[in-house]
Amino acid sequence: MLSKYRWWRDAVIYQVYVRSFLDSTGDGIGDLAGVRAGLPYLKKLGVDGIWLSPFYPSPQHDHGYDVADYCDVDPLFGDLAEFDLLMASARKLGVKVLLDVVPNHCSSEHPWFQEALASKPGSAARARFHFADGRGVDGSEPPNNWHSMFGGPAWTRVTEPDGRPGQWYLHMFAPEQPDWNWRNPATGAEFDRILRFWLDRGIDGFRIDVAAGLYKHPELPDSDDPEADARTRDSVNPLAWNQPEVHDVWRHWRAVCEEYTARDGRERLLVGEVSVPTAREHAQYVRPDELHQAFFFDLLSAPWNADAFRKVITEAMQDIAGTGSTVTWVLNNHDQVRTVTRYGEPAPEGSGLGTARARAAALLMLALPGAAYIYQGEELGLPEVVDLPDDVLTDPIFRRTGSRARIRDGCRVPLPWSGQASPFGFTSGAESARPWLPQPSYFAEYATDRALADTRSFWHLYRDGLQLRAALPQLGEGTLDWLETPPGVLAFIRGDGLVCAVNFGTAPMPAPVSGTPLLSSGPCTAGVLPGSTAAWWINDL
Repeated sequence: MLSKYRWWRDAVIYQVYVRSFLDSTGDGIGDLAGVRAGLPYLKKLGVDGIWLSPFYPSPQHDHGYDVADYCDVDPLFGDLAEFDLLMASARKLGVKVLLDVVPNHCSSEHPWFQEALASKPGSAARARFHFADGRGVDGSEPPNNWHSMFGGPAWTRVTEPDGRPGQWYLHMFAPEQPDWNWRNPATGAEFDRILRFWLDRGIDGFRIDVAAGLYKHPELPDSDDPEADARTRDSVNPLAWNQPEVHDVWRHWRAVCEEYTARDGRERLLVGEVSVPTAREHAQYVRPDELHQAFFFDLLSAPWNADAFRKVITEAMQDIAGTGSTVTWVLNNHDQVRTVTRYGEPAPEGSGLGTARARAAALLMLALPGAAYIYQGEELGLPEVVDLPDDVLTDPIFRRTGSRARIRDGCRVPLPWSGQASPFGFTSGAESARPWLPQPSYFAEYATDRALADTRSFWHLYRDGLQLRAALPQLGEGTLDWLETPPGVLAFIRGDGLVCAVNFGTAPMPAPVSGTPLLSSGPCTAGVLPGSTAAWWINDL
């Protein structure tokens, strides 16, 4: 049982991508009532809380990450009354609820941005965003050479109220997502209001989108590598990301959360999406007076290699845990290729390699000290849907670049719950109701009802791992000690004799432990750990 204090330090949080979780209305889009209906399933799985993707009013150019109103619910997903019902149900079940807040940018339909478009250059309304005069003849070139994360220039020119071509505004993502100017005090004051609105409704914290963003270099100079962000789809332009002033925002937000904790004793969590080059820079975001946690993406991006995994785990434990926080482990999210597919490439289709590796990685992650986040569908072993037709793709990356490389629709296909054909129980409407993205026929093999009935399924692996994690004092928060292993094998000890061992190889080999495993990701006999397999043992060392 998690304490009301410090509950987040070893919590396991389940990411709910609302529009793809469960549809209660039959319109083919998941909603808050669907999330409420699915809470008993998540409680049975054993997670400590959920993180909800944005459900705010939005034109949905980037599936809700273009927010038009931060203090309401889009009718697609319900209303505030339904949100309150969801909170009441979660509280009754003992499930924490985190909201996704988007402070780097808003929607181009946000009232403040519409006011800026209707105002003159130099106005107070435009000062809330990054408006600037263009370069070149008649200002026809962007103010600098930065590129958007979603491809193309990071600037769009506006038509002034008098009809003439005018200034440009900055958007590090899509043109429909203008960046806020955090050097303007009005921006911080508005987000204070937003945080308090949701904290007053009883939420347990926030997942913060683009937490290394917000501030830009005050002079907006040219970049030495202007295409870096678009090429890598990562925040690597040091002029646009990871500016030192951003830490003042997190200190203030931490103080707001602690104000609420002082009132009722319930600690609120701030967990940031922090993309920075090194674990040492990452650690700066989780100092004692800043964010409680920040996602550690290095494990997600590490190649399937024992040395690579050991390196990123060691660095995280040294630099991040050294701040007094705990590492926040993650293997997947709504922006990444699903684990089964990612680990299976470039293996031949049907080899099962990706499945074996994903199962082993799940046990590894759940054995590591700190917190863990699970993206919906990972507990079912869902693969990436890689063959969606062009005409159904909705990712703005595809719309802006015309390229299918690194698009995100394939991991966002609605979940299969039951049955042999689409919509697989995802929607409560008629059988002809179409989910917002088409589900492949093979999703029948991964449906939740089938997973629950099969004790060998991914679902049972996760559930059993979560139950052991809750029951064994050696797991959760704490430290680890590496053990000597053969090449291609990782093993570490947690607390009093609990060993996690992972074989990254492809052939059976002796494990560096003995005895009967408590839990294994695949076929495993005493003292033998097959290739691409993980297991937990209680060992007498």
